[in-house]
Amino acid sequence: MIINHTTLSALFTGFKVLFNKAFEGTRSDWEKLAMIVPSTTSQEVYAWLGMTTGFRKWVGDRVVQNLKSHNFTIVNEPFENTVGVARDNIEDDQIGVYSPLFAQLGEDARTHPDTLIFALLAAGFATRCYDGQYFFDTDHPVVGAGGAVTSVSNMQAGSGTPWFLLDTSRVIKPLIFQKRKDYTFVSLDKETDANVFNRREYLYGVDARCNVGYGLWQMAFGSKAALDATNYGAARAAMMGMKGDNGRPLGIRPTTLVVPPTLEKAALEVVKAERNADGATNVYRDSAEVLVTPWLA
Repeated sequence: MIINHTTLSALFTGFKVLFNKAFEGTRSDWEKLAMIVPSTTSQEVYAWLGMTTGFRKWVGDRVVQNLKSHNFTIVNEPFENTVGVARDNIEDDQIGVYSPLFAQLGEDARTHPDTLIFALLAAGFATRCYDGQYFFDTDHPVVGAGGAVTSVSNMQAGSGTPWFLLDTSRVIKPLIFQKRKDYTFVSLDKETDANVFNRREYLYGVDARCNVGYGLWQMAFGSKAALDATNYGAARAAMMGMKGDNGRPLGIRPTTLVVPPTLEKAALEVVKAERNADGATNVYRDSAEVLVTPWLA
């Protein structure tokens, strides 16, 4: 192959097509758990996390319901994934051998948010959220109806494999994916580029700027106890009993049970089986969708 601007442009287009096709065809689950927040600067401050909203009878002036705000900040981070193609292989028309590699770039870009979101979820037992407590904790501070601060739990202690129950039905989801720059396919393939001039290598890669963070802890429940009907039922009751500031029910409805592959059987037995181990009707059947993810393995 004669290497010139035209052939290099055609190569870039072909590689990008492979990237885009794989990107669009790859399964990704992170959007089920996280809301996408566009970012226009180096970081975003989520002062609204922790604010309470709810309707009241309108008597007198409006009452602004931002009882408390927090300066929870998510800083955007750069990410990249780059591969090199030897000039000799292009000259010798050995382009086809690279097709799987560019498809893999597309798959990697599609699932990169999964790696961030599910790692964040797993780290929730030891990582702080907007109120200064761990995301999954036993003593989240909540202002009660009388103004007194009470401690509220959204976790079950234990020594087993963690599992998670989430309310993903609302606009505000338990986790945040903050996107400053979308995943973009780029190249360094000019004859004057240092990599071409010095190493006879053309570089193709993907880069993005983004980050993840915790949303409302009330929308999530983490457990290290055994995944059985008793503990699952207790988690559901705890979530649906959540109240916001001034003691108003939050109306949370657990919708998604997230588990690693090792807990798939237990999860399906709890929420999909018609009957339990004793032969009685499974009262929790179809009470949540099961999301089994290898990103928690």
